[in-house]
Amino acid sequence: IAQCLVGSEMCIRDRSIYMIDIARLREDPEAVRENIKKKFQDHKLPLVDEALELDKQYRAAITRASELRSMRNKLSKEIGQFMREGKKEEAAENKKKVGEMAEELKSLEEVEKESGDKLREVMMKIPNFLDPTVPIGKDDSENVEITKYGDPVVPDYEVPYHTDIMESFDGIDLDAAGRVAGNGFYYLMGDIARLHSAVLAYARDFMINRGFTYCVPPYMIRSNVVNGVMSFEEMDAMMYKIEGEDLYLIGTSEHSMIGKFIGELLDEDKLPYTYTSYSPCFRKEKGAHGIEERGVYRIHQFEKQEMIVVCKPEESKMWFDKLWNNTVDLFRSLDIPVRTLECCSGDLADLKSKSLDVEAWSPRQKKYFEVGSCSNLTDAQARRLNIRINGKDGKYYAHTLNNTVVAPPRMLIAFLENNLNEDGTVSIPEALRPYMGGTEKLVPKK
Repeated sequence: IAQCLVGSEMCIRDRSIYMIDIARLREDPEAVRENIKKKFQDHKLPLVDEALELDKQYRAAITRASELRSMRNKLSKEIGQFMREGKKEEAAENKKKVGEMAEELKSLEEVEKESGDKLREVMMKIPNFLDPTVPIGKDDSENVEITKYGDPVVPDYEVPYHTDIMESFDGIDLDAAGRVAGNGFYYLMGDIARLHSAVLAYARDFMINRGFTYCVPPYMIRSNVVNGVMSFEEMDAMMYKIEGEDLYLIGTSEHSMIGKFIGELLDEDKLPYTYTSYSPCFRKEKGAHGIEERGVYRIHQFEKQEMIVVCKPEESKMWFDKLWNNTVDLFRSLDIPVRTLECCSGDLADLKSKSLDVEAWSPRQKKYFEVGSCSNLTDAQARRLNIRINGKDGKYYAHTLNNTVVAPPRMLIAFLENNLNEDGTVSIPEALRPYMGGTEKLVPKK
């Protein structure tokens, strides 16, 4: 706020519309350019100079407008004094000047709005600063394996495609879902549907036992929340818009959970806020490959248990490590081997400062596949949503983090493949049995 030149109104606008601190852009534009290059987004480099010029126009208009308002107030007081003293000519001259100022102020307000709106649009496209530990790479093919947990096993019998396993239990109907809603949807039934719900319930209690508060959030959010929690590119590729309403279906409960704090000034002593939230998720998957495949790996609708943390900046690194470790521990408790991958710079969405994927082992494919993603967004979302902390030494922006606990039915693929027996039965790990009515093994119907 101290970086603002004039007026609290300008400070409020500056504070809430940008993904990065505009003061940092003014002081070190080359650092911003270098960050863009590391993300292999050279097409965004012109945005830096454009933002600087718009910021200059914006602040100049506000500064001049503030000066004029001060002068106008002074002249207006003098008019009253002149009238009381009978100095009509002096009063008329001041009225003329006030009128001229009104015209200039109107013009300045137009410049302020136009430049301010354009500046906001540009600044929303400049990505968040990468954490110094992020590996540099163009895309997900250059992500870096960190650690493996558990021994990946390839059985000496064939592991069928996941929908074939589900169909052996009469547990899935993709044809009917296609007739009802189209590709990318499914009916889960019987033991498979029960397993789906059991995994979510187990994940809920797993996170509650680790001190997180359980929450069921709204499944729709307004556009101002959408703009705060994700980039324009993500929104276009993911979000379903409700026709005739300022509402979007959520792609993950992170969206509405972080939106819960929009415009809030949080008490430093009450931090951190740690939630585990359940929700259905809806995604267009625009441009994604595999939506036409006969399976439930990439779909338009699924359910997910999520972790969300809102904390002080100095604690976000610690929470990042805690979050992804929670996912690893949960999968290992269900006898599923996993590994962690550090996402490279080119694979990070614009708001993310650091991200780590958890991948589960697929015995059928003899490789790992993504089942969760942990992200530290530092203060990018907080800036866009104006989420601040009222600290002992002043106000500052919160840090926000999120991570997948489980996201069935994708998680079911890993579960079924890793717990499938040669006779077609599926073993239920001990930790999950209380959520399956004590069942130790699922027996196929065909």
